[in-house]
Amino acid sequence: MAGSFSLIPHFIALSIAYGLAVPIGWNREVEERSAGIRTFPLVAVASCGFVQAVETTMAHDPAAIARVLEGVIAGIGFLGGGAILQGKNTVKGTATAASLWVTGAIGVAVGLGSYDVAVVLTIFTLLTFWILAPLKPQSKEGGDGSAKD
Repeated sequence: MAGSFSLIPHFIALSIAYGLAVPIGWNREVEERSAGIRTFPLVAVASCGFVQAVETTMAHDPAAIARVLEGVIAGIGFLGGGAILQGKNTVKGTATAASLWVTGAIGVAVGLGSYDVAVVLTIFTLLTFWILAPLKPQSKEGGDGSAKD
């Protein structure tokens, strides 16, 4: 059990994780994807929270921290899998699933105190959506005509 009750450091870290995830969630929301403005900040905060919750109690056991991180990574992968939809000739949601995974990494990075890594992950994710999305060819398939991911 931790020896002290200290809200401020955790509040700051969780707020940073939340703030870095909001623009990613906003992008997904505006693009009308399966996960959006509420999901992404929650993924970042939860990932950060898992790391923060174990950092003081398990600091002496790197293997235990690694197991927690493995669980976080697997859990976010499971969540991302739910964002992927397969149609007759299309697969949708892969970019949303990948961005959920990146958002989890942002939360973990903040939780570990690697704020620079979290910021760079956020920048690359946003650049991917803003710069590369317009380069993606539009689907020529029938049906609803969407190829959203």
